[in-house]
Formats: sequence, C-alpha cells, structure tokens
Amino acid sequence: MDSEIKAGPMRVLVTGGSGLVGKAIEHVVQWEGGKLQGEEWIFLSSKDADLVDVGQTRAVFEKYRPTHVIHLAAKVGGLYLHMRENLHFLRDNIKINDNVLQTAHQMGVTKVVSCLSSCIFPDKTTYPIDETMIHNGPPHDSNFGYSHAKRMIDVQNRAYFQQHGHRYTAVIPTNVFGPYDNFNIENGHVLSALINKTYKAKKEGTSVNVCGSGAPRRQFIYSLDLGRLIIWVLREYEEIDPIILSVDEEDEVSIKEAVDMIAKALDFKGKIHFDTNLSDGQLRKTASNAKLRRYLPDITFTPLKEAVKMTCDWFVANYDIART
Repeated sequence: MDSEIKAGPMRVLVTGGSGLVGKAIEHVVQWEGGKLQGEEWIFLSSKDADLVDVGQTRAVFEKYRPTHVIHLAAKVGGLYLHMRENLHFLRDNIKINDNVLQTAHQMGVTKVVSCLSSCIFPDKTTYPIDETMIHNGPPHDSNFGYSHAKRMIDVQNRAYFQQHGHRYTAVIPTNVFGPYDNFNIENGHVLSALINKTYKAKKEGTSVNVCGSGAPRRQFIYSLDLGRLIIWVLREYEEIDPIILSVDEEDEVSIKEAVDMIAKALDFKGKIHFDTNLSDGQLRKTASNAKLRRYLPDITFTPLKEAVKMTCDWFVANYDIART
C-alpha cells in the first residue's frame, strides 16, 4: 500500500504514552499549542495493549485507526537490570518494534517516528558520534540485547522504504530526564535515580551513595525539549535516516557535576560518596547534533541546572504518584 494516502488532519497514536517522553509530548500537545486544529492525539499506555502481543497490537490500531504513529514503547531498565537480562530485553523489544511497524504498514499509516537510544552506538568508536555510525561495530556489552533490538528499527525503516515507499524514521535522543520519569533507585535512569536517592538521604539524614566514580560524562536533554523536537520530526523531517536529538557537545557534564546540581536543587547538605567498586558503564557517549542544527540552527535547550531544578520540584510535589 502506498504510504502517501492520507489527507486531512492527523490522527496520531503515541505508544508508550504514559512514560517520560510520552507525557512530555502530551504536555506540548495540550498546553503549548502542539496540536493543530482537527487533529486527534491518542496516548497509549501498557494498560491499553501489550505490544509484545501481535493480536493486541492489531486490535489497538484497529480501534484508533491512526494516520501517524510516534513509537516510544519499549521494555527498558537501568544499567544493572540490563546487564542481568539481555535476552529478555532483546526478545521483548524485537517483538514490540516488529508488531508496531508491521501493523502500521498493514493499516496504511503515513508516517512512523520511532525512538531509539544513544546506547545503540558502537562501544569502540570515535567521538563525537553521528547518525552514520550506528552500525559500525557492536554496542556496549552491558545492554547489548536492548541495543541490538533498537538498531533493528533503523534497518526495518530502510526496508519498509525500499520495499513499500513508507516514510518511517527514527530519532536518537541522548540521556532524557524530566517529570514522569522512572525514579526507581535500582532500575531508573541515572539522573532520576539520583534525584530519588538524594531526596531519601535528605529525609533520612544519611549520605548519598553514587554507583561508580562520577567520572562518566553525558549529554542530558530535558523531556519537554525532546517532546517539542519529536513533534517537529513528525511534521517536518522527511528523511528515513535517523536524527540525533541532543544538546550541544559542550553541554556534556560528568555524573559528579549532575549530582552536585541535584544536591543544590534539593538543598541537600549531607555527604556524597562515590562507590568505585561499582561499574561506571560507558565513560562517554558524546553525540553530535550537527544534523539537527542544520535543520534548526537557532534551536535552544532548557539549561541543565534549570531543568534539574524543575524535575526535582516536580518529584517532591508528586512524590506519591511518581514511579519510585
């Protein structure tokens, strides 16, 4: 079926709509004028359908009949969970991605924007990393299952274009954080887990124990900035090849610097201890946003200190509903 068949307002289905990035897109759509007249935006959560199951995936697509899909749903976890369960992350994510893309194809969806991750890049590489380097060698051993499943989306996008002319593409954000993240200390992503840890330590009058040396450097992007960019990709970006959505290279900070920002935002005055017996993961994953800047030369990002403060404030105010 030719993919350029839909006219009129978009009906956008967002998988993983209750997660960090889904909630950010929902905020932009509802409160920042991200939704155009006549459009319908549907935000799915895992309660609506288990996308590992092809029958449930098909049923939810038939229920909503989307013209466009933003595919965020994934089985994810923090570094240590990925290290323990690579097979689980590989199999579930391959199933989810294949079910979403093939069902979109069968239902004549005009465009799919999938969300990849900077962990898909090769472990041994030169920096900064760009979009052409995704498949230039194996990913880091710690989460190779998840990384390979995510890389396959790029392969599938190219194949759907070659065989069917479909405009399916993908974005690659760097480390995302913000309201509605998973703040679980064991399985959450680094910044949000540290926010929870620091909040607990302040309440209990204990020290903060940080896994690893604090030396790894990361580019952190605030979820609302990313949400705005994904909507731009859905509307304007015509390439099949993926695009890195990231702050600039010079905005990269060490985990130690990030911890200090969190401590300041939460007014934590206690001790911070770095446990060097625990793995650091990759020491750096510096990504180039040159392609994004070619399209949007004047784009600005929420300064990290400000975004950390807003996220900490949200976490404290919403502690009872936050994923901890």
